[in-house]
Amino acid sequence: MAYASGAVLIAALAAGCSSGTGTGDSATDSKPGALTTSTAPPGKYRTLPEACRAIAPATLKDLLPGASELPEAQQEKVLDGSPAVTYDTDRRAGCRWKTEAPDGPRSLSVDFERVVSYDPAVSDDDRAREVYAKKEAAADLPSASAPSDSAGNGTPDSPSGTAGGKPGTDADKSADTDGKTGGNTGDTTDGSTDGSTDGSLQPRVLDSLGDSAFLDVLLTRAGSTAQHRTVSVVFRTSNVIVTIQYTAQPALSTEAPDSKELQEKAQALGRKLVDRFSE
Repeated sequence: MAYASGAVLIAALAAGCSSGTGTGDSATDSKPGALTTSTAPPGKYRTLPEACRAIAPATLKDLLPGASELPEAQQEKVLDGSPAVTYDTDRRAGCRWKTEAPDGPRSLSVDFERVVSYDPAVSDDDRAREVYAKKEAAADLPSASAPSDSAGNGTPDSPSGTAGGKPGTDADKSADTDGKTGGNTGDTTDGSTDGSTDGSLQPRVLDSLGDSAFLDVLLTRAGSTAQHRTVSVVFRTSNVIVTIQYTAQPALSTEAPDSKELQEKAQALGRKLVDRFSE
């Protein structure tokens, strides 16, 4: 009888150890599993504003001189803009405006791209940084090789900044009649038409617009016809990338559009759109 009791006791102890071991294994397995289920945070923006309503009518009238002189029906049509064709307006939206003016036609377009990462280990913001970086690299800015400041902000976009390009030149990128983009060469007509040869008018990184931004300039030469100058401002705010393109063509073929005016207005619009996303 004493032997039987001892056997029962041994069996009970064995069962207890087995049960304890199983519980421990289960706890151990669940802990690593909980760690692997964590995902990168989503982006700040889940939707996009309606592109054709993102810019106030007063701002559009300033950017499109001549619009306010049109009859009311035509003015409304110009200010309404033409929406870009997209398949998912929560991921991509755009709009384009154009008007004729006594001093030549002008056009404006905006494009909103909401970047989404499908990799749970990569946040939407990080993916947007990668997309933006490719756009900046593709612009081939002359300031890309210039030393950055201590905060890593790149070349300042102040009026006196000339780093990354030849001082005293307006380093537009030029395109021939076939639309091929040339190098970052200065325009022979820029000194007189822009009123100065300030090197700050070159394509460059902007350090005071959104999280990251750059400005590019393209002067299209089309034989004997007037030259088109397009200023592009691209910036990122969280997981949204915004592209602004502002184009002007003087009425006279002997003139080139004022680069300084176009750049100032495009940057001012960029600041308004940053504020629009912050609302």
